[in-house]
Amino acid sequence: MATPSPVTAKTALLSVSDKTGLTEFAARLAGLGITLLSTGGTAKALRAAGLEVTDVSDVTGFPEIMDGRVKTLHPKIHGGLLAKRDDDAHMRAAASHDISMIDLVVINLYPFAETLRSGADFDSCIENIDIGGPAMVRASAKNHAFVSIVSDPDDYDAVASQLEKDGYVPGEMRRKLAQKAFAMTASYDRMIADWLDGQSAPASQTEAEMPETLSITAPRILSLRYGENPHQSASIYQTDTHTPSVLSATQIQGKALSYNNVNDTDAALRLVAEFDDPAIAIIKHANPCGVAVSGDPLSAWQNALAADPLSAFGGIVACNRPLDGQLAEEISSIFTEVVIAPDADEAAKAALAKKSNLRLLLTKTLPDPAASEIAVKSVLGGYLVQNRDNGQIAESDLEFVTDIRPSPAQIKDMLIAWKIAKHVKSNAIVYVKDGISAGIGAGQMSRVDSCRIAAQKARDMAEKHGWQTPRTNSSVVASDAFFPFADGLLTAIEAGARAVIQPGGSMRDGEVIAAANEAGIAMAFTGMRHFNH
Repeated sequence: MATPSPVTAKTALLSVSDKTGLTEFAARLAGLGITLLSTGGTAKALRAAGLEVTDVSDVTGFPEIMDGRVKTLHPKIHGGLLAKRDDDAHMRAAASHDISMIDLVVINLYPFAETLRSGADFDSCIENIDIGGPAMVRASAKNHAFVSIVSDPDDYDAVASQLEKDGYVPGEMRRKLAQKAFAMTASYDRMIADWLDGQSAPASQTEAEMPETLSITAPRILSLRYGENPHQSASIYQTDTHTPSVLSATQIQGKALSYNNVNDTDAALRLVAEFDDPAIAIIKHANPCGVAVSGDPLSAWQNALAADPLSAFGGIVACNRPLDGQLAEEISSIFTEVVIAPDADEAAKAALAKKSNLRLLLTKTLPDPAASEIAVKSVLGGYLVQNRDNGQIAESDLEFVTDIRPSPAQIKDMLIAWKIAKHVKSNAIVYVKDGISAGIGAGQMSRVDSCRIAAQKARDMAEKHGWQTPRTNSSVVASDAFFPFADGLLTAIEAGARAVIQPGGSMRDGEVIAAANEAGIAMAFTGMRHFNH
C-alpha cells in the first residue's frame, strides 16, 4: 500500500466546538502564510485573537441559513476537500466552477455527549447533532492523500511543528490523522444511535435492556506490555471517562499497570463499592481472598489480611474510604501490587512511596454498584452481551424458610456474605463471621468442593494464628446459587455454619430446608442468583 505523497498546505478550514488551543494553533498556521477559512463562532474567536479570517460564506457566495444548520454543505467547500489533485478531470471541474483547494481541515464536533450528560431535553439533544462537521471530517479523511484532517486538539502541536519544520504534512501522518478522524465520527454516530434507541418504546423487556445493534467504539488509551500471558498482546480502550474506575483513576505512583492488574483491581473496586461501612477487599486472580467490613478502615484491613495472609501476598487491595498514614504503613508491610481507594492523605502517600513499584490509584469517589451497565464477552463468531449483575438484596427481600429465624447479627453477616459471593467466581461459597470473611471457595465444578475448600482455608488460618477454632465456627455461609442437594449444606454445617443465605429455587428445596431444621440452623432465600463465570 503506497504512502501518500507530501502536500504543501496553503488553505486551512477551521470549524470547532472545543476551542482548546485553537488560537495558538491558528496563529502558527497564519505565521506560515496559510490562509484561514472559518465559520461562525470559530471565525469570531480567531478575529478576537487578531487573526485574519475569510468567512466560508464569502467563498460559497451563500449565507449561513436555518440557524446555522446549513453553512458548509456546499460544492465550493466539499469540492475543495474531495478533489483529487493528480486527476486532470477533477482539477478541470474545480477550475470551471471556481472551486479552490482546501489542504488542511481543523474540526471537532458539537458536544453531543456533554449535552446528554447535562440532562438536556430531546429537542436540545437533536440540535447538538452535528451534520456539517462529520461531513467535512469524512470528506477530508477520505481524501487524506491530499488533505490533512485534524480532529483532536492534542494533535495541533505535532501538525504545526511538522509544517514549521518541513513546510508540509507527510503522507503517513495524514493517514494516521484520517484513521483517528474516522474513529471519532464512528464513536459520535454510535452515541447518537444508542441515545435514539433509548428513546423508542421497547417491544419487550429484552429489547428495553439490550441494543438492537451492538456498536463498540473506544479509543485506545494505553498499549500494555502483554496480556494475561507474555505471548498475548493487549491494550486498554476506554468508553467512559466519568464513572469512577481503574481507567479513570489517577495513578499516584508505581509501575505501569499490567493487564492482570487492571482486571484484578477492577474486581476489587467493584467489591468494596458494595458496602456503606468501611471495607477492605484483598483480591488475587480476580477472586477475593480476604474481605472485612468494620467500624474503621484500619481494623477492616487487619481482619481482611488475617483471613488469608498467604494468598494476600502479591495481591490487590481496595478500600472504600480515604487512606491515612497508619493504614498505608500496614498495607505496605506486605508485598502488594496495587492499592486503590477514593483518596489518600499526604502521610499515606509518603508511606506507600517507600514501595516504589506499588501502584497507588485514587478514584475520588466510588462507582455505584446498582448502576446499569452492559457487559460484553467475546465468543467465537461474535459477542455475548448482558446487563452487568447489579442486583441488590436488602433484609426486607429475604424469605426466612426455617423454623429458626436468624439473629440481627446473623442477618447483617448474611448480607455481607451475599455481597462478597456476588464477586467470587462460581461455584462460590463464602463464610462470614462478625463482618469478616472466614473462608472463600471459588470456581469449583462442585458446590460441595467449594464448601470444603472454604472450610479448609478457615482451618488453615486457625492453625496459623493459633486460634482454638476456625472462624467458620458459628459463622454464616452464602452460596451464589441454590444448593441442588443437601450435601453442600451439610458440609457447611460440619464447618460450623449456623445460618445460610442462598437463592433457593431447587427442586429439592424441601430436602435442604429439612436438613437445616434438623441441624437447628437458620436459612434465608434471596430469590436471586449471582453466577459469576
